[in-house]
Amino acid sequence: MYDVVIGLEIHAELKTNTKIFCSCENVFGSKPNTNVCPVCTGMPGALPVINRQAIELCIKAGLVFGCKINKYAVMERKNYFYPDLPKAYQISQMVHPFCIQGGITLSDGKFKALNRIHLEEDAGKLIHMGKSQGTLIDYNRGGTPLIEIVTEPVFENAQEVDEFLKKIREKLVFCGIADCKMEEGGLRVDVNISLKPQGSKTLGTRTEMKNINSFKSVSSAIDFEIERQKEVLNSGLSVKQETRKWDDDLQENYCMRSKEESMDYRYFPDPDILPIIITDDDIERIRKTIPILPEELRKLYIEKYKLSTNDANLLTSDKNISDYYNKCVNLYNNPKKIANWIIVDLFRLNKNKDKKLSELISEGDFIYLIKLVDEQKLTRTNALVCLEKTIETKKSSKTICEELNLISNVDEFAIMEILNKFKVENPKAVEDFKTDSKVMSYIVGYVMKHTQGKANGQLVSKLIKDMFN
Repeated sequence: MYDVVIGLEIHAELKTNTKIFCSCENVFGSKPNTNVCPVCTGMPGALPVINRQAIELCIKAGLVFGCKINKYAVMERKNYFYPDLPKAYQISQMVHPFCIQGGITLSDGKFKALNRIHLEEDAGKLIHMGKSQGTLIDYNRGGTPLIEIVTEPVFENAQEVDEFLKKIREKLVFCGIADCKMEEGGLRVDVNISLKPQGSKTLGTRTEMKNINSFKSVSSAIDFEIERQKEVLNSGLSVKQETRKWDDDLQENYCMRSKEESMDYRYFPDPDILPIIITDDDIERIRKTIPILPEELRKLYIEKYKLSTNDANLLTSDKNISDYYNKCVNLYNNPKKIANWIIVDLFRLNKNKDKKLSELISEGDFIYLIKLVDEQKLTRTNALVCLEKTIETKKSSKTICEELNLISNVDEFAIMEILNKFKVENPKAVEDFKTDSKVMSYIVGYVMKHTQGKANGQLVSKLIKDMFN
């Protein structure tokens, strides 16, 4: 029997306008080798100038995850040769990172500790074209600012890792630190795994799997490597310390190279970048930019607003959504109804999922429609017509309602007059109403036809029951 020991190194691309040491745009999807300059391609004599926004986002991440912020931080050169690294070193941090310690508590109450969060630059991207064409290099990604979140070796299985990664991603995205679009390489995970005899204090030999870019792949890779190491140990052999590549198609890994130690990288302070001094005022200023975090909002929505867990999760899946919801609730204190309208109707109409809800319809226009429905001046059907037209035309909800003549002036007295007319014209239906429930729909339809659909359905049903029973 073995104990499994897992540690993670999580790389997240920071949400900055420019790269970490130059003014090249930090964007994804540009034509290869167009967002480059002498600095990020390592031309001789080109000097780096560190991006203040990247520093602040790194510190912000540290505060979000409960880290201690170092007042003295140093950028260092991590030396290794690889084609996607034109300088033959990566500017990173080792001895004096911005953030140390911290961690996240999982749903079962287990605290998973971090070792550090440090700042570094990304490398370029290798594009393997096959043996006949060779490998191409796109340096657009080179110099993109990253944070590396390094955990302690505290995970026991893939389920813990999966929950931890989802919490990491949620907080980074919600706080505007990183987009974490794994399909674009915005979040990548290195997994270190070792096995040791059950109860032993001595760690086993670890292997590393690098740059896994989906949560499902991380779980599969962990499960596979655990079983592989068990087979090696059970056969009387020793696990080799090495870096292994996970193959999603084959659902297995293979050896890439022997694992390097930190001494192999010959870290030393970058002579072109001065040490960075962080003050208490800097820390407090950055702390004030941290919003209420998703788990706190979910608790508020469930306990105070009485929303379901599923609805609370949906409304906190993106900060733009929760911001929109909160503003709506401030305008009209009916949180359950507003949540229903957002989740059922606005989500359906938001074809472009990257678009903010406030760009579809303002909070004021949205609440205007909900209030009219609640005041029985607008049917829900007509409200949805108005909602779609407001989104389509960008006119105000009030203007659309007036143009389409949707607001009802049909009061209780007017409905009773129509029902009295129905009684005279349809005596058999009135008699059948007492024994056939389907007649209700027929009578409601009659009223709606005579009010151009403006009558309030609930009020109509109530009056029918009062008058016809």
